[in-house]
Amino acid sequence: MFQVPWSEYVPALRDGLVETALFTLVGFAGAVVVGLLLALARLSHLRLLRIPAAIYTEVFKNIPLLAIIFLTYFGLASVGLRLDVFQAGCLSLIIFYGAYLSETFRAAISGIHSGQREAADALGLGSVRTLGDVVLPQALRLALPGTNTMLVDMLKSTSLLVTISAAELMSQGRLIASATFRALEVYLVIAALYFAICYPVSQCLLWLERRIRSGVPLSRRRRRVLREARLLLEATT
Repeated sequence: MFQVPWSEYVPALRDGLVETALFTLVGFAGAVVVGLLLALARLSHLRLLRIPAAIYTEVFKNIPLLAIIFLTYFGLASVGLRLDVFQAGCLSLIIFYGAYLSETFRAAISGIHSGQREAADALGLGSVRTLGDVVLPQALRLALPGTNTMLVDMLKSTSLLVTISAAELMSQGRLIASATFRALEVYLVIAALYFAICYPVSQCLLWLERRIRSGVPLSRRRRRVLREARLLLEATT
């Protein structure tokens, strides 16, 4: 069954995996920033922020990712704004997944009980510290399942960048299939490679989700604060 000389194509597959990882990391980081800003804007009391954020979210949630890829790569070039393949691919992922992550973050922030903000106000914390030290750390636990799903989905969706020859894993598979005329074998191997990447990532994210839900602090600063609080409680009892 396997007649493709895969040893000759290992460098191409390696390069494709690296490109896939780069698209995913840059796209996800940008989507998280865009999604958080949109979520905060939608929760704002100012209609000037809330309405544009809601329009952005609804528009790009209901446009296929492939259409956004074509708009950023071919459409912008037709009006004189030329982006290279990497820029267009990352921008497309950020625009598309930023809209979905904004809904996840908005729901998570809204899920924090109002008593948490009232307690922060009673302690004299400002709005910025209340958001950064009280609301967002708790919202992280609520947003993590949906965010993890979006990360794995984005990793798989980078395969759509084959339409603009982005040199990621699916593009390399298409080139190998064209050179060997063994499409079934090539795409089975490509599918297996995607599974070999996505399954461990999803399991690691699931472990992280369980760890955070159990109350284990992730940052060194929070671990130190928690240890100091325990020592203080032991000293007063």
